[in-house]
Parts: sequence; structure tokens; C-alpha cells
Amino acid sequence: MLPRKLVAWVFFLLVISPSLFAVSGYQVDSYWAPKKRQLRQKVREMFYHAYENYLTHAFPHDELKPLSKSFTDSLSELGNLKLEHLPQDYNGSALTLIESLSSLVILGNNTEFERAVLWISENLTFDVDARINLFECNIRVLGALVSAHILATDSANKLVQGSYKDQLLTLAEDLGRRFLPAFDTPTGLPYAWINLKYGVMENETTETSTSGCGSLILEMGALSRLTGDPIYESAALRALRKLWSMRSSLDLLGTTLDVTNGEWIEYSSGIGAGVDSFYEYLFKAHILFGKEDFWRMFHSAYLAVQKYFRHGPWYHEADMRTGKATYWQLTSLQAFWPGLQVLVGDVAAANSSHREFVHVWKKFGVLPERYLLDHQMLHPTEKYYPLRPELAESTFYLYQATKDPWYLEVGESIVNSLNAYTKVEGGFASIRDVTTMQLEDHQHSFFLAETCKYLYLLFDDSFLVNRNYVFTTEGHPLPVLSSWHDRLPEAYIPTNWTFVQSEKQTRRASAMTLQVCPAMSLNTGHGNQRMESACHIPDARVDYRCFSDDECGVDSTTCRRRSCSIAGYCGLWLFI
Repeated sequence: MLPRKLVAWVFFLLVISPSLFAVSGYQVDSYWAPKKRQLRQKVREMFYHAYENYLTHAFPHDELKPLSKSFTDSLSELGNLKLEHLPQDYNGSALTLIESLSSLVILGNNTEFERAVLWISENLTFDVDARINLFECNIRVLGALVSAHILATDSANKLVQGSYKDQLLTLAEDLGRRFLPAFDTPTGLPYAWINLKYGVMENETTETSTSGCGSLILEMGALSRLTGDPIYESAALRALRKLWSMRSSLDLLGTTLDVTNGEWIEYSSGIGAGVDSFYEYLFKAHILFGKEDFWRMFHSAYLAVQKYFRHGPWYHEADMRTGKATYWQLTSLQAFWPGLQVLVGDVAAANSSHREFVHVWKKFGVLPERYLLDHQMLHPTEKYYPLRPELAESTFYLYQATKDPWYLEVGESIVNSLNAYTKVEGGFASIRDVTTMQLEDHQHSFFLAETCKYLYLLFDDSFLVNRNYVFTTEGHPLPVLSSWHDRLPEAYIPTNWTFVQSEKQTRRASAMTLQVCPAMSLNTGHGNQRMESACHIPDARVDYRCFSDDECGVDSTTCRRRSCSIAGYCGLWLFI
């Protein structure tokens, strides 16, 4: 407790001298306004140093090798690590250029955006004998094309003049159709790998990740909205629903699974690699498409994460079946989580976790890929930092939510570290070992698509003024449009209420609270009133369709809870 005199003085200062605090706020603004302009310019220089070196030494191949000033066709090489089956005369897919499109708009370079769009429109083809990772190609290429098409057709900005005739959307639809054979499995869960020209290859692996199955809905859903063809969204949605049906009784999911039999391969799970964007896409899909189903799934999943993974500000991994901790480790991909928590509104928890990631960043100068929390040491084989954006992303979201200048200081620290440790003459290089700062000859495309973008938005958010966007997991903006939201049918109107009839009024009462079964007379103090089917809770939909047990009600005659069948219908099912 503060002494009474001190409390009185504090009250006097607050009431009598508000100008003192206004001056303090002015001093903060007067310091950070020019500082933000300076840091914005530094990030702009970072982006163009990476971008121009890519164009000089690697374009039209996929990614830049900044140390040797050469290139890698990473999109196809990822699926052919021995480089034995790469397409002949293949010059790449201009991955870094595609990923840079929305960043160019955010930086205000409409001229370069138009030039890049026209080059891609005239030169890019997906009719190549290349085995690619479905998840990576979806978030990097499809997401970038869809986002850039929306930006190119934005009537308010007129980024591309009359020469643009929806070429990016045509390319996106062509790529989306090449994805569809991957979903032709008994479960509807897609293969992790697919050949762009020939579809699923013979003897293709059936193992995939939770992220690989559950992080397709934003890009493929947007493609369906833009083309009017529901086939892309339907494929992604079927996979997502199947994945959700495979959760444990604790509402947890594993990390890897088999797409043919729908069985889990790895039961340990967390919020990091293999699962991260699954959580992200559940919530962002709810924002983008307005479906209540996405929120219900996310809400259950989020509560389970907080219950079984969280340990103070950290998130360890746990067995999906028991909830028992398995691995106590921090992975750099987990740093996206505070940003997601900001969107959810859990800002206090976001701030707590974010500060721990910042602490580790400052300890090493960058964020290592894996840090063993129980031993307080680096993972012996995963000491690298590939220019990942997740910490910058969460810093941006937290600053937007709080306007606390401390997050600007964090952003400044990230900018300084990147320039000090990763900038080379030929671009920006990944770090192979954070203990020695030994560099690796690779500049990932997400450095331009995300890392530079989120840092720039931290210091200059003018792109977002009077606009409402959802950023995909690869940092590509998709607008939140009312026309994309499904019109909520009657089934979405809350129906878990029954009505108590009286002479004076109709009073709403919760059937689950009253716990009476079946209809019977109630003595409520207002005369003899009749509760109509008091235990009955209707199903969420009038056609009895469902995606989870939560959407099924309580039977009016037996008062038993109904459940959702594998076929997707509510009923009193007998499980043997």
C-alpha cells in the first residue's frame, strides 16, 4: 500500500497537472517520429539490396545464393535433393520475384510492381516436370499470385494500367488445378508432394504434416472466391475438416500423419514446426470468410494449447493423447504465436511470450532454430538462422495493438542485427551457426516477402490505413471483404434456448442450466408454467450436418447428447 500522502500527491498530479503527462507523450512522439523514418529507410535499403542482387545474379531462377552470387531453383530442388530429376532447360519459377510483389506495393514502388507483373504474365509457366512441396508452393506461389492479382485490380490504386487482363489470376487458377490431384486420397488429406506436370508420382510418400493438410484454406479459398469455382476451397476445406476429426479427446493434434489411412505417425505436438500455421489458418479463415465453424475449431484448439503446452511464457511440446510434456524446446517458428494471440485479443499472453523470444534473440544476436529449454542450451545440430520473419511479425502486431515504443526498440534491434551479421556484398545470407555467425549461401524468398515487409510495416503502416487485410502465413495480404463472407443461415442464429410461457411475458431460459427432461411443469414462482422440451438443444444446422460434436444438440426425448458421425451428420450413434 502507498502512504496516504503519496497517494494524495499522485492524485494531485493526475488531476491538476495533466500537461506534465501530455509533454511526456509529446517527447516520446518527437523522438520516435524521426527515428521511425530513419528505420523505415534502413529497411527499404535492406529490401532493395536483397532484391537487386537477386535480379542481378539469380533471376529468373528461384532464390539467390548471396555468397557465390549465383542461384538455386529451390522450388523444384526441394523435391529432388540429389538433383537427379530436375527438368531439362529449366530456369526456375522466379520465386523470389513472385514473393516480392506485395512487398513492392507496400514500399510504394508501383512502377517496379507493374514491371514484375507483366514479366510474370508473359513468361511464367507451371507446365514443368517438377516435383514440388504442396504446402510451400501454396503459401509462396499461389498466395503471392492471388494477393498480387487483388492489388493489381485495386481500382483505388491503379497499380497496373490497361495492360493487365487478370493474367496473375489465370496463372493462379492453372496452379490450383495442378494441386487438385494431391487431394485424391481415401481421406481427402493431400499428398505432401506433387509433380506439377504429371500429378502424384508412383510410390509417392504418404507422410505429411498437420500444417501441410491444414494450411491451404486461405489461398485456395481466395482462389475460389475470385474465380467463382468452389472446387479449390472444397478440397482444402474437406482436408481441414478431416484433420480436425482426427484430433484427440484433448483437442490436440499430432505433427505428422498418413494421408491414405488417416493415422498419426508422430503424436508429439506443439505450436512450432509441422503444426504452427494450422492454428493460424483456423482463426484467419474465420476472419476472411466469416464461417463460424472455423472459430469453433480454433477456440477449442486454442484452449487446448493453453492448457497442455503453455508453461509460464513458454510453450513446450506434449503428447496429443495424454497431454504429457514430451520436448521442452523453443523453435524459431514458434515466434509467430504472439502475433496470432494479438489477433485473438490475448495481448497480455502475447507480450509475455514475445519478451522471452526477444531475450533469446539478444542472447545470440539472432533467433536460433531450436533452443533446449530444459538444458538452457542450443540444439547441437539446429544452430542456424535462415533469416526467418516470425519475431518481426509478432513485434509488428504487438506494436499495432499497444503503440508501446518498446516494440520499436525491438524492431530496431532486429534491423541492426540483420545488417551486422547477415548483410554481404551479394545480398543477405542465412546464418549456419549462431555461436560463430558462420554464414550459409542462401537468401530465402521469405526474407523479401515477410522479414523486410513486417519490419517496414512496423515503422510505416500507411499501407494499412483505411484498409483491412489478413496476412497469409507467408505475409501476402488478402483483403477482408463482406462479399467473401458467407451469409449466415438461420442455423447460425443461437437456438440453444427454450421459452418459458407465462401470461405476462416469454422468458428465455437455458435448457442446459435448467436440466429438466423431458417437458414438465416447473414451479418458478410465477404460477404453473410449462417448459417445452426443456432438455432439447437443436443441432446447429437444420439439415443436421456437422463437422464436430460441438455442433450437435441434445435429443428431446432421451436427453442424450447427440454426436457427429464420420459422414458428417448429427445423431444418436452407437459406437462399437
